[in-house]
Amino acid sequence: MSTLAHTMMTAARSADSGLAGPGELDRYPYAEAATAGRVGIPSWDSADPELGRVGRRAAGSRGRGLHGQLVQQLGQMIVSGDLGADRPLVPEEIGQRFEVSRTVVRESLRVLEAKGLVSARPNVGTRVRPVSDWNLLDPDIIEWRAFGPQRDDQRRELSELRWTIEPLAARLAAGHGREDVQQRLTDMIEIMGHAMAQGDALTFSRADAEFHSLLIQIAGNRMLEHLSGIVSAALQVSGSPVTGCDRPNEASLAHHGRIVDALAAGDGAAAEAAMRQLLTVHPEVERVVPAPREH
Repeated sequence: MSTLAHTMMTAARSADSGLAGPGELDRYPYAEAATAGRVGIPSWDSADPELGRVGRRAAGSRGRGLHGQLVQQLGQMIVSGDLGADRPLVPEEIGQRFEVSRTVVRESLRVLEAKGLVSARPNVGTRVRPVSDWNLLDPDIIEWRAFGPQRDDQRRELSELRWTIEPLAARLAAGHGREDVQQRLTDMIEIMGHAMAQGDALTFSRADAEFHSLLIQIAGNRMLEHLSGIVSAALQVSGSPVTGCDRPNEASLAHHGRIVDALAAGDGAAAEAAMRQLLTVHPEVERVVPAPREH
C-alpha cells in the first residue's frame, strides 16, 4: 500500500473536522427586538426530549463544539418543518431550551443565516425563511434534507444533479490530465480496494468522495469546481440512490479504473461513458437512472 493510502485510511478513522466560521454577518444584535406580545413563538416542547442539553449531543455533532451542535439541531428542525417559515426565533428562548449561552445562540444563528435558513432584521428579530430562500446546495442542508421528510426528493435531486455534473466533468478532465493528478486518482482507487477488502466502509467512502471531487476540480471549469462539495455530500449521505459508488465491489473499482485509463488516454468520450456506467443504478433497485421528466 502506498504511503498516501495508509495515511488516508488512518485519517478516515479519526474525528471529523470542525465547522467553518460563521462569516461576516454581524450586522446587528439578534436579541434586541422586543418579545412582548410576539405571535407564533415556536414551542420547543416538540423537539426530541432526549436531545436535552446540547452539550450531550456527541453523536452526530461531528466534533463541532456547542455552537456547531446547536446549528445542527436548529437546522434539522427548520428543514424538517418543525420550525415553519416566518416563525420567530427568540435567542433567549433558544438559550434556555438548549442550555447554552447567548454567544453560542448568536453564532449559531449567524451560520443559519449564511445558509439562507433564517433572516434577522432590526426591530423584527430572527425568523425562519421559506424553502425558496434556502441554499439548497449547502452540504449541511443536503444532509438535513436527506434525513428529513424531504428525503425522497433530496435523493432524487442529488442523483439527477450528479448525472448532470459528473459525466461532463469526466469528459472535460480528459483534456487536463497531469501525471500527479493521474497518480492521485490511482491512489484513491488503491485506497478503495484496500478498504473494501477490510470491510472499511468509512475509508472507502472518503476515498471515493476524494476521487470524484478531484475529478471535478481538474475539469478546468471553475463553475463546476464550485459544485464538487455537492458531490461529496451526496456520496456521504447514507441512504442515497444506490449507484456503483454506494455499493463497494469489484465492478465499482473497475469503473473507477476505466475512468482513469480514459483520462490518461485523453479520451473524453470514454471517460464520460465510464462515469455514466459508474452512476448507473443497480438493476435490483426499483429507483432507476434519472431520466428527463415530462412536464
